[in-house]
Amino acid sequence: MKTSYAGSCHCGAVSFECAVDLAEPTSRCNCSICAKSRFWKAIVPDRDFRLLAGKTMLTEYTFGSNIRHFFCARCGVKTFGRVAIPEIGPVHAVNVMCLDAADAELAAAPILYENGRDDRWDEAPAETRHL
Repeated sequence: MKTSYAGSCHCGAVSFECAVDLAEPTSRCNCSICAKSRFWKAIVPDRDFRLLAGKTMLTEYTFGSNIRHFFCARCGVKTFGRVAIPEIGPVHAVNVMCLDAADAELAAAPILYENGRDDRWDEAPAETRHL
């Protein structure tokens, strides 16, 4: 069942709210940006995401694909990304570690591991312990 969560970057300049079911799989990827930033995401359809503050504080980084990564220009935290998924449409890939008051849900959240490094999104990488 979807629950509404508030979320923000470290310094609070960027804040958002989203409705997400953390009992559904979240994911971690081994591509260079996700692995190096330890990005842990939940896919949230655009209709379930609302940026509350900080639009002018967001810095965008895009590489190698159509995924747009957004970071707070002040503290550097990646709060979310944006991408269009053919089966779903435009979505936000929300950094679940930016969600406030979700510790219990995250402790129990199922995680799918994605092999983005090899562009094999349908399979887990051979090693996931470091993700």
